[in-house]
Amino acid sequence: MPETTASATTTDAATPARRSLSTGPGRLLVTVYGVFTVAAASRSLYQLIAQFHVAPLAYSLSAVSAIVYGFITFSLVRGGEGARKAAIVSCVLELIGVLGVGTWTLADASAFTDSTVWSYYGMDYLFIPVVLPVTGLMWLRRARTAT
Repeated sequence: MPETTASATTTDAATPARRSLSTGPGRLLVTVYGVFTVAAASRSLYQLIAQFHVAPLAYSLSAVSAIVYGFITFSLVRGGEGARKAAIVSCVLELIGVLGVGTWTLADASAFTDSTVWSYYGMDYLFIPVVLPVTGLMWLRRARTAT
């Protein structure tokens, strides 16, 4: 009977290392990133196809944000140490993008004839784009210490 418990413990100890990124509060993070992936991708795809001539920079930046959101979502779902490290790099790049584009839109609003997901630090999206990478980095740091 103790052997069964030991083997179950070994299996359980190996499983959280792979799943810990998308379990517990990580599920909410995966869900929000997934929603933002779909929202940014569908918005930018439509804008790139139908309205590219109106604001090519803004629509291209929205497409970049969709790619970043999608990659982070994939990394969180995949789990494991390699995916965690990739998600950290992506969250840092996302935060740099949000802060850079947000500051750029405040400094020179005329540079953007239309808003992006990251314009004004994500104001059109209730500032979630600026909070999301910070939350993601905090979760990924916690996931490292938990594994």
